[in-house]
Amino acid sequence: MATSGGYNYRNGTQRGSLKVDKPLSVNSNTKSVVKSKPLSASGVRRNSTGSLGGATGPPKDDAGVLGRVRVAVRLRPRNAEEKVADADFADCVELQPELKRLKLRKNNWDSDTFEFDEVLTEFASQKRVYEVVAKPVVESVLDGYNGTVMAYGQTGTGKTYTLGRLGEEDTAARGIMVRAMEDILADISLETDSISVSYLQLYMETIQDLLDPANDNISILEDPKTGDVSVPGASLVEIRDQQSFIELLRVGEAHRFAANTKLNTESSRSHAILMVHVKRSVKGRDPTLLNENGNSSHMIKTLKPPLVRKGKLVVVDLAGSERIDKSGSEGHTLEEAKSINLSLSALGKCINALAENSPHVPVRDSKLTRLLRDSFGGTARTSLVITIGPSPRHRGETASTIMFGQRAMKVENMLKLKEEFDYKSLSRRLDIQLDKLIAEHERQQKAFEDEIQRISIQAQNQISESERNYADALEKERLKYQKEYKESIKKLEEQLLMNQRSYGSEKGTYGPKDDSSNLMSNKENLSAAKEVDELKELLQKETLLRKAAEEEVTNLKSQVSEWKRAEAAGNTEILKLRKMLEDEERQKEKLEGEIAMLQTQLLQLSFEADETSRRLERGGPVKVLGGLDSLMTQVRSPQLKESGTEEKASIAKLFEQVGLQKILSLLEAEDADVRVHAVKVVANLAAEETNQEKIVQAGGLTSLLMLLQSSEDETIHRVAAGAIANLAMNETNQELIMAQGGINLLAMTAAHAEDPQTLRMVAGAIANLCGNDKLQTKLRGEGGVKALLGMVRCGHPDVLAQVARGIANFAKCESRASTQGIKSGRSLLIDDGALPWIVQNANNEASPIRRHIELALCHLAQHEVNAKDMISGGALWELVRIMRDCSREDIRTLAHKTLTSSPTFQAELRRLRIDF
Repeated sequence: MATSGGYNYRNGTQRGSLKVDKPLSVNSNTKSVVKSKPLSASGVRRNSTGSLGGATGPPKDDAGVLGRVRVAVRLRPRNAEEKVADADFADCVELQPELKRLKLRKNNWDSDTFEFDEVLTEFASQKRVYEVVAKPVVESVLDGYNGTVMAYGQTGTGKTYTLGRLGEEDTAARGIMVRAMEDILADISLETDSISVSYLQLYMETIQDLLDPANDNISILEDPKTGDVSVPGASLVEIRDQQSFIELLRVGEAHRFAANTKLNTESSRSHAILMVHVKRSVKGRDPTLLNENGNSSHMIKTLKPPLVRKGKLVVVDLAGSERIDKSGSEGHTLEEAKSINLSLSALGKCINALAENSPHVPVRDSKLTRLLRDSFGGTARTSLVITIGPSPRHRGETASTIMFGQRAMKVENMLKLKEEFDYKSLSRRLDIQLDKLIAEHERQQKAFEDEIQRISIQAQNQISESERNYADALEKERLKYQKEYKESIKKLEEQLLMNQRSYGSEKGTYGPKDDSSNLMSNKENLSAAKEVDELKELLQKETLLRKAAEEEVTNLKSQVSEWKRAEAAGNTEILKLRKMLEDEERQKEKLEGEIAMLQTQLLQLSFEADETSRRLERGGPVKVLGGLDSLMTQVRSPQLKESGTEEKASIAKLFEQVGLQKILSLLEAEDADVRVHAVKVVANLAAEETNQEKIVQAGGLTSLLMLLQSSEDETIHRVAAGAIANLAMNETNQELIMAQGGINLLAMTAAHAEDPQTLRMVAGAIANLCGNDKLQTKLRGEGGVKALLGMVRCGHPDVLAQVARGIANFAKCESRASTQGIKSGRSLLIDDGALPWIVQNANNEASPIRRHIELALCHLAQHEVNAKDMISGGALWELVRIMRDCSREDIRTLAHKTLTSSPTFQAELRRLRIDF
């Protein structure tokens, strides 16, 4: 490993952390060196580059933190050779660390003064260098941002010593790489977090893997949407402890190219790039969901997915710049020096372009600049340490290094937090919670059914017993009183018959009564009267007994009534229990609906992730078999396997080995699942620009449009519309879609779709078609604008954002046609009734919707014939608001230009006495 000419740094005094003030140019001889670039009004770079990569800068609407590249300068002490050769000459630099200044001597009486964020003397310790240069970057990476630490300077000035020194013999000599990993390992939890490392070298414009020397031609991939740069072919090693990381650095350094030159005995002949990927789970209390009454649900309390923050630390040890005449390079070493100088020159050109706010940044001139596109003008927090030597013989190289650092200080980055949700963990948690809820519901349902059955049986038994008792008692009383009644009547009849007989016999035997007979007759009459009285008393007793029996019967009837009321109360309780059971059923259905909706959202997010990564997740082996039967097997088995030893087959491999024609043939398969997965494969292929032309030539566009017409599956509609939206980004494909009736099919799909994600895909496809100047009239005639306006019924923010984008594209094309004299007359958007919705959403809370609507209003207002309709529709007030309050300067400028160039608007503003 290179040790910067074989010298050792001595520990210096500990200083404060790196200052964040902008640099000032100070010159003792009135010569201005480099000034800090002023910020724009919005605090964001407004050139077309936005990052070192050029076209794909950070989105302006995303939340970010503005951060300038921080630059520190480090002076190494004189080595043994310089102490002898330059003994009679003073150092070419003079450091003023307390003022953050450096003086570069031109001669004995004149010097240039420069300011940096930190000035480190030759006595500065490795610990202090780490704390002022790299520690703030490491802390940002742990918080979820990307960070870069880079060393630049002449060969032999201590870059490798500063960054890559292992310090195994002397721990105080440890470099930035080792100390950074120590801080990262101390701050994370190995149970929930992970660290993985790649170690590469850029040698002769070829990227090589220092951990796997056989892997010597790694390609660079750039995400067209986010602009992120990655090297997927590099080895990725997971780090669990500090010792394993040091072993990894030792292996990588052993494979790095180095050579002996006049300037350095171990001169690095390649640029070394260490990439540390940190993935952290953010801990926090999950919010509770609210039910319909506004109260916290007692069943579902944690539906928020775990939050994962991803940060990437890039440590770049650049090869030293050198002059051939000084280094004495020749042969293959000379070719290496040329390659190093060319890549460093390309990096310097990019830094100059960014510092001067140039509209073009030549990032593709070198693989080094492509790898560092995020570090300068991108979204990473960047610290640069420039290393210089004191020798006056190398004053030219020292001045070049200092000027490089000064220009780098003018570059601004927009720091972006890298966060994402762990939806797989949420899905597993929801599945477990769903199983618990289903089991609990089944237990409660079984308990309710058992309780209802028990109460029903008990009530039925009580009613049956009461009826039997009542019937038995009533029958006994009836028989008893009937018997007594019959006996009483029989007894009275016998007594009456006996009295009649006795009276008749006496009358016929004795003739006329005498006194004695009268006396006897009176006695007998008295006896009969007495018996009659007794009979009357007996009859009264019987009557009382009958009344008592009737009262007893009445009491029994009342008891029966009470039993019936108890039965009715039991039936009411049963009804209540049944109602409770029905409420539980409805609650279950509601929960199942919510879970189904969440699962649908998870599936959609999974599909969008597949589109972004362009990888097809399969459950089968990695090898893709040839033939239609093997493709059917792969399409029917899309589930992910938990095993970490089995890799997933990529879409590119599937495309190459199976063939596009066989994939497209599955779109007409009889099996619905096969059609669904086949259209997903085609949609993922369509996300790549290189595949779109092949898909169209093979008839894939026609097949996708036929699916929209013939299929009734909502999933097929959603995925097919997404694939058509990707194809519609190409102008040639747009004309083919229109020629094959694509607008009518998309409008029909939008009219019948209810899923917001399906409507978002359809709206995105139509929005892409709206940006074609040649198709304006035909698109409107076939109902494209009406279909866009019809989809606002959904109300979903993503759908409304696509509708707003389509209207903005349509309005922009109309404005361009009106300016060129191709179109005259009122806007077709106003004719189709889009203006009220545009005005209503001009100040929408969602930033994407509001931005597109503001652009649409500005483009509509550029044509004078639309002015009266816009004034009557309330659009003028929104234009004034946009001119004053819009967060984007270009939109504010466009609104101001529109208002000032329209006589109709000017007259209305004067009438309303509005100044601007």
